[in-house]
Amino acid sequence: MKPFAYVRATNQSTAIQVATQQEAKFIAGGTNLIDLMKEGVELPDSLIDITRLELAKIEATPKGLRIGAIARNSDTANHPLIRERYPLLSQALLAGASPQLRNMATLGGNLMQRTRCYYFYDTAMPCNKRQPGSGCAAIEGLNRIHAILGTSDKCIATHPSDMCVALVALDAVVQVEGPKGARTIPIAEFHRLPGDTPHIDTVLKQGELIVAVDLPASPFAANSHYLKVRDRASYAFALVSVAAGLDINNNTIRAARVALGGVAHKPWRAVEAEKILVGAKPNEQTFRAAADATLRDAKTYKHNAFKVEMAKRAIVRALTTAAGEQA
Repeated sequence: MKPFAYVRATNQSTAIQVATQQEAKFIAGGTNLIDLMKEGVELPDSLIDITRLELAKIEATPKGLRIGAIARNSDTANHPLIRERYPLLSQALLAGASPQLRNMATLGGNLMQRTRCYYFYDTAMPCNKRQPGSGCAAIEGLNRIHAILGTSDKCIATHPSDMCVALVALDAVVQVEGPKGARTIPIAEFHRLPGDTPHIDTVLKQGELIVAVDLPASPFAANSHYLKVRDRASYAFALVSVAAGLDINNNTIRAARVALGGVAHKPWRAVEAEKILVGAKPNEQTFRAAADATLRDAKTYKHNAFKVEMAKRAIVRALTTAAGEQA
């Protein structure tokens, strides 16, 4: 591991100031960052410990709920307000990692997770995300776990988070503080598609610190479901996941949210599916039409063509479960 300096921040302004002066990374739980440093993928000159900052609160707001950036995943998943108002988020968090990791991992760290692509972690292999311009070994290599939506000829890696998929379905907003002041970023705009710059995962700028995530009031608490399809039942990343939320009245869908994980470089909002769902009856025919629309433009590779049908079936199943007795 490359030697690094360690700074324990006592306030936000100090943390941000240090981060703008050198090649630095913020650290709280460290469940992903430390692994990357051990493998020689991340090489920061310094780590800025933000665990002493007052950023762990989970509290109701006039418009919904605010979750502090260093709230632990386990605390968030089991918080009474989350379980009552946003069960989709609770389900997604509990589907991720292991209890031990959830006890350490934080909201902000989860937002900043990096891909689990084999080639990204293997510094002997070319990877545009790790070393821009070196190539993408996954395109012609073992690409079973890789993306089928929003890819580019530079990268087909997937975003690994379960939590972020639920946050996209819930229209979350990321609150950021930086050297130029505060910034509000809709979660759908926070992560980037690969394009020609797959090494840039998010729209954050140097020195910007995630301080909280705001959740607006949601109509989906009664009819929502998070479905994760993976190789084993515990401690595995999604091959495909679906966050589904429906607002149903008089056997008609008034509003819908569908987001997918495991299929793209960022949590994938299925906008075309939502258009089909709104105003329709919550039945299998509607759900299949929504699934077909979502995967219409999928691009597959040698080992991951199965994801298209898997994703379609997962969407139908997640929506059917979310609709419950009304389907």
